[in-house]
Amino acid sequence: MCSWRHLALLFLLLSCLSRWPRTSAAASDTLSTGESLAGNRTLVSAGGKFELGFFSPAGGGSDYYVGVWYKRIPGRTVIWVLNRDSPVADPASAELTVARDGNLLLLLTGNGPQRAIWSSNSTGSRDGDDGDAAVAVLLDTGNLVLRGRRGGNSSAVVWQSFDHPTDTLVPGGWVGLNKRTGAYQALRSWRSAADPSTGLYTDRVDPHGSGQYAFLWNGTAVYHYVGAWNGRYFAPIPEMGMSAKYTFAFVNRSEEVSYSFRVNDPSTVSRLVMSPHGQLTMFDWSDESGQWLLHWATPTSLYDVYSACGPFGLCDVASSQYCRCLPGFEPASPGDWAAQLWSAGCARRTTLQCSGNASSTDGFIPVQNVQLPSGYSPVADAAGRRQLRRLRIAYAYRDGCLVWDGDLRNAQQLADGDAGASTLFLRVAAADLATASHGVATNGRVGVAILGASCVIALAILCLLFVLAWVGRREETVHRDGSLLPRYLARCTKNYSHKLGSGSFGSVYKGSLPDHTAIAVKRLEGSAQGEKQFRAELRTLGTIQHVNLVRLRGFCATGHERLLVYDYMPNGSLASVLSESGHSSRPLDWRARFGIMAGVARGLAYLHERCQEQIVHCDVKPENILLDAGLRPKVADFGMAKLIARDNSRALTTARGTVGYLAPEWILGLPITAKADHGMVLLELVSGRRNRDAAEAGRRGGGGCYFPLWAATKVREGQVLVLLDERLTGDADVEEHGRACNVACWCIQQDEALRPTMGQVVQVLEGSLRPGTAPVPRYLEQLCRARSERILVELAIFTSCRPVIELWKKMQCCKFDDYD
Repeated sequence: MCSWRHLALLFLLLSCLSRWPRTSAAASDTLSTGESLAGNRTLVSAGGKFELGFFSPAGGGSDYYVGVWYKRIPGRTVIWVLNRDSPVADPASAELTVARDGNLLLLLTGNGPQRAIWSSNSTGSRDGDDGDAAVAVLLDTGNLVLRGRRGGNSSAVVWQSFDHPTDTLVPGGWVGLNKRTGAYQALRSWRSAADPSTGLYTDRVDPHGSGQYAFLWNGTAVYHYVGAWNGRYFAPIPEMGMSAKYTFAFVNRSEEVSYSFRVNDPSTVSRLVMSPHGQLTMFDWSDESGQWLLHWATPTSLYDVYSACGPFGLCDVASSQYCRCLPGFEPASPGDWAAQLWSAGCARRTTLQCSGNASSTDGFIPVQNVQLPSGYSPVADAAGRRQLRRLRIAYAYRDGCLVWDGDLRNAQQLADGDAGASTLFLRVAAADLATASHGVATNGRVGVAILGASCVIALAILCLLFVLAWVGRREETVHRDGSLLPRYLARCTKNYSHKLGSGSFGSVYKGSLPDHTAIAVKRLEGSAQGEKQFRAELRTLGTIQHVNLVRLRGFCATGHERLLVYDYMPNGSLASVLSESGHSSRPLDWRARFGIMAGVARGLAYLHERCQEQIVHCDVKPENILLDAGLRPKVADFGMAKLIARDNSRALTTARGTVGYLAPEWILGLPITAKADHGMVLLELVSGRRNRDAAEAGRRGGGGCYFPLWAATKVREGQVLVLLDERLTGDADVEEHGRACNVACWCIQQDEALRPTMGQVVQVLEGSLRPGTAPVPRYLEQLCRARSERILVELAIFTSCRPVIELWKKMQCCKFDDYD
């Protein structure tokens, strides 16, 4: 029997419970007129997919915002922010409400009178006394809609968040332009991961009227276009069509232009985000890993984003991070830099003493091998001295004298000898001169003198080159057989006595210059084809340089002699190294192999994406990848290279290349793109085997069929470790190995639209891009299953080319022995 004390405790407990806030079993998705959302209260969409309420970003301090985020995904991934530029200090002193005039308002309700810091600027009701006139509803799409009476229709949408996106596009949303009202729907980046305020980068319809979507920096500078729509995706972003999970749509009609996407599988959770780095990024949620996986990004490289490293930042491909500060500068926001967000750039360590004063102790330090920043001004001869006296920031000499008088943006560190490399003379305070450049800096007055001297020296060099050219022409007249340079190279190569190798149209010999610099001389043979190869090499390597492309030192064309001079590569070709690794007790280790993979991809990405014209190598194979003393790869032999103008995405050309490395479009006679340089070499580096090694595939259970097909099947089955060269005895980075195998299998897909660009291959190898598992290339599977004459004849009819069968025979793809 309960005592009176038990009864008293029970009464107290019931009293407390009666005062405890109660929530309904199903949280509300609706905010009606006169109701408010404040503190910890939230709206949850009817299906429980999205939630709306006050939040503070991780690391964002004491600022609070109203936003929409995924309800069922751990953490808080925000897709929309209502008051991104007007945060509140305390969610308990603010409320989101639907006013009686039909507006959605965010009010400050602390001390003093209420005031609105955000309004939807909509009118949902014509009758201010009608309490049911307007209602805000959070939909399962993530769209916050405001409905009200318009002409008696209480369900009419008078305002919606999808018309005002922030940095994220979700299925059902859109980015575009209302041509009737002139209103833009644009994705605008967050300032940083902890700051939702309007950032520097925007994805919107091109304000200059090109009809394309453009990426803008600070609302002014266009730094990237997504290109033309081909019916399925924007042409420069084929990754849009790589996944069957979602479908993109593009509309361009009289009233609007917009793009959007939908998911084909209801279980798929995807979002498109304009990142604080200035890249448009596509993410898919993975329940298995419990994280967002980056599917693709454009531009593929941060170096193509305007001011990615901010003012006085230097983009450095060899750095452990993308950006570093110029000498004499330090991160303006160390916290952002620690989070790998560099757009705030760098600030001077020491303030300049006195701008433009001749007695200033400020000085100039040289920054070597940089691509010059944007925003320079040429110095006219007449005003040169006066302008140099007023010089404040930097100067350089390149096709004339150039000066900077504001923030330096887009400076990039280049490799030694790069054709675009220059020396930038940067003004710093006297206090930074002693520690910068090891005493090579000069004071302000001497710096100006150096600029003047540089201009004079450059003029003298031009005159000297003119004289040499004139003398050379005279010598050519005297020695009409052009024997001087060939004789010189003959002496350098000891009369071509040390042959390094030979190909279809010539041989390569080792030589040495008088200063003992080792060189390789290619002596082309054969009249017509040799001439074509010679011109192709000059057309490509003669105008570009990259750390992962072989360096062309010189050439000779006289009479029937065609000579090309390169840097000598002491470790020979990758083919020879892989061959030695196959029989040696010390094979090429994983670290070297992975470095070669990444280096080759970077070199090809440079050719495809960063040259004035796209350069398609057309013959990427281990024999054409040379290794220097440090096993750094150099893509070589550009005799079959094809140039494609930037305004064309593809070109129709005669078949070229090496059997076993031909992309399907070569064999089928289709137009080619840069993706014809596909990734067979990746599989060979992983396995240590050549792609035609049918016996190896058979020994490992492949039935004697084409090795890449066997490898792709194993990758699809998740058995990537069986592809690793057995001589490595498992000594490899498992994650790197998996990434390499998967991207290799994406590279050998039949549909070139499914293949990644080389820039994306670099991203996958680096780990910043994570595509799904590659499908098995069905065309290889079908060919390997071909056993009857009927199937083979059908194949010949399909390709309209009987020699196709002979090509695939040579690739040892299938057993064609019974077919004549």
